Amino acid sequence: MNENSGKKRREWVKNAAIIFLSVMLVLTFFSNTFMNYSLPEVAAQYVQSGTITAKIRGTGTVESGDPYNVKITETRTISSVLVKTGDKVEKGAPLLLLEDKESKELTDAQKALDEARLQFELAMLGKDITNSVYNNVQSGNVSSMATYQSRIVAAEAEINKWQKLVDEAQNAIDQLNTAQANVKASGDPDTSSEQAKVNTAQATLDSDEIKIAKDDITRWQNEKAACDAIIKKWHEGITKTVSGNEVIGVVSQEEFDVATANSARYQELINEKQAFINNNPDKVKAYEDKVKALSDAQKALSDKGNSKENSSNSLEVQKNNWAAELTKRKAQLDVATATRDQLLTDISNELNLDYKLDDLQKQRDEIAKLQENAVGASIDAPISGTITSVTVKAGDEAQPDTALVTMQPEGKGFTMSFSVTNDQAKRLSVGDKADLVNSWRYSNMDITLASIKPDTTDPGQKKLLTFDITGDEVTPGQSLNVSVGQKSANYDLIVPNSAIREDSNGKFILIVESKSSPLGNRYVATRVDVEVLASDDTQSAVSGALYGSEFVITTSTQPVEAGKLVRLANNS
Repeated sequence: MNENSGKKRREWVKNAAIIFLSVMLVLTFFSNTFMNYSLPEVAAQYVQSGTITAKIRGTGTVESGDPYNVKITETRTISSVLVKTGDKVEKGAPLLLLEDKESKELTDAQKALDEARLQFELAMLGKDITNSVYNNVQSGNVSSMATYQSRIVAAEAEINKWQKLVDEAQNAIDQLNTAQANVKASGDPDTSSEQAKVNTAQATLDSDEIKIAKDDITRWQNEKAACDAIIKKWHEGITKTVSGNEVIGVVSQEEFDVATANSARYQELINEKQAFINNNPDKVKAYEDKVKALSDAQKALSDKGNSKENSSNSLEVQKNNWAAELTKRKAQLDVATATRDQLLTDISNELNLDYKLDDLQKQRDEIAKLQENAVGASIDAPISGTITSVTVKAGDEAQPDTALVTMQPEGKGFTMSFSVTNDQAKRLSVGDKADLVNSWRYSNMDITLASIKPDTTDPGQKKLLTFDITGDEVTPGQSLNVSVGQKSANYDLIVPNSAIREDSNGKFILIVESKSSPLGNRYVATRVDVEVLASDDTQSAVSGALYGSEFVITTSTQPVEAGKLVRLANNS
């Protein structure tokens, strides 16, 4: 049992070893093939020698380089067309015949003139039209915009002046109303201080010697007057008794004697006091000062006591004055505003009427112009040349400013254009001569590159080449196939354009170099820097460290870098 199991184990180990060695042998022999399938596959071809013709070909349609469009200035009906495309005509030759009737433009202009005249006359009869406006427009004496502006500015300044004065008066009234309200709201004034001053001044005056003397004189004058009255009555009684008239209530002799004595005594006292006053001028001056001091104190007391009423009355007077002034100023403001408004109305009316008058004159001028430039029975050739197109036929209504016939002026050239890529355009210069591909069809034709501009259909990728064409056999509408660019030249090193690569270090190509190994040949991409000498649409002539037998990579299934292994197409 144990012996059989040992044999089986040995058999299994032997079989496993055989299988392992077989697999290793297969992997060793096929490793080259496996690795090749993981490498980029490249297409390549040998560097060649040959000819580069760096020309660009294109086809374009010939157009008139300086076409002359025959137009008409009014709408007329075509009765007959006398020319066709390709005809050569002399200047003055009839091209088209027209129906003999007034143009639509002239009829419309007459209607517009009638309408403009009506609008002007209606505007002149407007109710807001002043005599000055009417006369200015009729005489053509309409002011300039600068004059209008200065008049408006002056009117506005006048309004602003009176508005400020009105505001000033109104503000004064408002302030006076506030002051009156404050006076009414305040209490009665305190006059105790002023009363004390009056009392002091009165007491000082009452103790003055001159004051006392004057008071005594006054009192004694009154007493003397009473005595004199008794004396007078006594004399009147004596007169009446002597005349025989009955006297009742006559003054007695005693009363008369007493009155006479007292009157004399009072006069002596008066004279004495008056002498005292006359002999003391300094005291009189002091007395007068005390009188004035009392008067001033009394006035201050009166003013203080009446201050509230006086203040209110004064404010009322001022307010009434300002109210009267406000009325006057408002009237002036209204006048200034009315003047400005009338000025604006007059300016608006004057401008409107002047515009309508100008429109009326323009309509008159338009009719005169149409009548002066009216087309006769035919349209004649304005220049000598070739008819390149006719856009109307008999019975058509010719529209103004629309080309009816297009002519190529005699002696003028033609143009032709077609698009090329930006790279192709870089190889050309304005002034390059182009060759006809089928030159055998034309005996005398000169074609020159006139401009290189971005193609509007694809400005980022294409350029539009425009050529000037001269020659006896050139006609608009021809389709020409031309080539333009450098002449053909022979080169030793020519590679496909797809082989040219470029990076920050310049242009280069990748060549395939073969290296031997125990498992077979290996192919390595190697960089060679080159300079492009000339190119056409498919290939380029180059110079560089090449012998002429290199195998140049043109395309690859994956990006290829210098120094990397590659595999050749159809080579596993």
